[in-house]
Parts: sequence; structure tokens; C-alpha cells
Amino acid sequence: MHLGNLSRLSNAKTRSICAENFNGEKGGACMATEGTGANAARDLGKGWKISPSIRIEPGETRTIADIEGPGAIQHIWMTPTGNWRFTILRIYWDGSDIPSVECPVGDFFGSGWGEFAQMSALPICVNPGSAFNSYWEMPFRKRARITMTNIAEEQMTLYYQINYTLTEIPDDCAYFHAHFRRTNPIPYKTDYTVIDGIKGKGHFVGLYMAWGQNNNGWWGEGEVKFFMDGDSEYPTIASTGLEDYFCGSYNFDPTPKHDKEYVTYTTPYAGFHQVVRPASDYKTQFRMGMYRFHVMDPIRFDSDLKVTVQALGWGYNGRWLPMQDDVASVAYWYQTLPAPTLQPLPDREFLLIV
Repeated sequence: MHLGNLSRLSNAKTRSICAENFNGEKGGACMATEGTGANAARDLGKGWKISPSIRIEPGETRTIADIEGPGAIQHIWMTPTGNWRFTILRIYWDGSDIPSVECPVGDFFGSGWGEFAQMSALPICVNPGSAFNSYWEMPFRKRARITMTNIAEEQMTLYYQINYTLTEIPDDCAYFHAHFRRTNPIPYKTDYTVIDGIKGKGHFVGLYMAWGQNNNGWWGEGEVKFFMDGDSEYPTIASTGLEDYFCGSYNFDPTPKHDKEYVTYTTPYAGFHQVVRPASDYKTQFRMGMYRFHVMDPIRFDSDLKVTVQALGWGYNGRWLPMQDDVASVAYWYQTLPAPTLQPLPDREFLLIV
């Protein structure tokens, strides 16, 4: 969908899933008799916001959508309480037991540091106070299943809406994937791996990074490398620097000497949208969030893909300094099925932000 075809009529059917209509049934919304709003609606009765959200207990996995296809998810909105690193979003296509999407919910929506930061991109939008929106098109042919797992020790509450269409899917439509990684710290003189092990035909469409700085000075001189279709030692595509890849320049700092402060920005395809600054003796590290979405320039591959990032800053006497920072990322791409079996998520202790 885009403004150029919005006027065209279609035989596709629009449906929506939320806590007021768990299955997206036609004529099935607002029929709840119990739920998180039941007490507030006790004087109003059925049809009056009785089930606006769900609660997920510690260690519990809830299926929030199970859709028979063919069709496509077109928009996901949600606002989760609790620790966003400890709520895991998974999406499965066409009956697969292997998730094509596996990410902490905050990182998937460009909020890896657990704090609100405005994000106004086309595929992902984050609005006050914790409104997560995805506009990634997610086609499926047989079935789409979305789950949320609470790995925290506290109950969490989830408000959500999943808007989708039931329609035929063209043969050349690939399946949406997203995968989280974190390395803390990056080993000395070692590139950070965003993604590897991708097998199949597809295209890479985006990267979100949550970068925690462990040194003083500038940290973003590293190059982003794309190894594809049999590349071994050297990649086919490389950026000239980290801020360059995220469509910025010169340290994200417009002052001539780069000695004042970073300037954040959020645009449809790229952004340096979050800077968490040291604020006290107990909050000492700079933490940044940035994104680059390849909507207009997808990175296409025929058989395999690996993406890495150099952690590189300025050191002594005009030399590069290999960094040992805390880096997490989400890679977004489309590819054919079957979904690749990728590195599992870290344990909770290695997801923790302190």
C-alpha cells in the first residue's frame, strides 16, 4: 500500500486482532464479559471496554495472533509494560516451528535501552509514551502465529492491535524476518556480527543498533560490511564509517571541533534517534540508538548473507582504536522459506541492561 494505489478497490478482506477480538473474527469484537477492564466497566456492561489488554505471567508465553492464510500483516501496534528486554516477540510463518522473528520487543521497535525515544521512520514508529508501531509488510500463505514471552520475574501487561488482510499472495513475495544479537563487550580487534547463517534468496531491509560506549571520545569510525553469495575474506559492500551508514556525518556533531554534543534526528529511512547521556555517579555511560532502513535500496542476495560492523574509534596519535563496547542489534530482511536456524537469544542475564 502507498498513496499511489490507495484509491484502487480490492477484494481483500480486512481483519484485526486485539484483546477485544482474540481471533479477528468478523463481528466478533467487543463481546468480552471478563478482562482487564471489567472492573471499570462494571456499571456499563458488555460492549464497554471490558478487555482492552492482557496480562502475561512470569515465564508465560501467550499466543497473541494465530491467523489462517493466505494474507499479510500490515500494521502492529502495542504498548508493553515491564522490562522491554525481558519480553520476547516471536513470529512463525506457515506452520514452521522455527521463528522467523525473535527479538526483545523493545529492540524490535528501535527502543533497545528501555527508555522512550521518538522514532519516525516509515517501517517503525515509536510515539509517546511507549507506543510501538510496525508497518513492515508481512505476507504469509498458510498461517501466521505471533507469541509474546515474559522472561521477567514480574507480571506484565500488553495492549496490542494487529491489523491484517486476507488475500492471495503473489509467488514472488518473500517472508519477513528479524533477529536480535548482543555482544558485551566486543572482543578486542574483533568485528561485531549483526547476522550470519542466512541461507536462501532474499534482501536485507534494515538494521537497528543499540550502542553502549565504554570509552571516552568518538566511537563510530567502523565500517558496515555485507558478505553475500559466497564472499569469504572480503565483502561485496562496505560503508565508509558508522555514522555514514546511518546517513549522518562527522560524528553526528555539527560543530567544527566536534566538542559540543551529538544532534539526534529521525527520518523515514535513517536516524540517530536516541542519546542516553551520563546523568549521575550511578549513570556513567553514553548509550545511543540508530537505524537504517533499506526501503529504497534493499541489499539483495541469491544464496547467503552475513553482516558485520567494525567497532572503531580514535586512539593515540592519529590511530584508529578498536573498541570493546556493548552493542546490540536487530537485522530485518525478507527471504524464502524455510527460515534459517540462527543463534539463539542470550540468557536473561546477558540481555540485562545495567
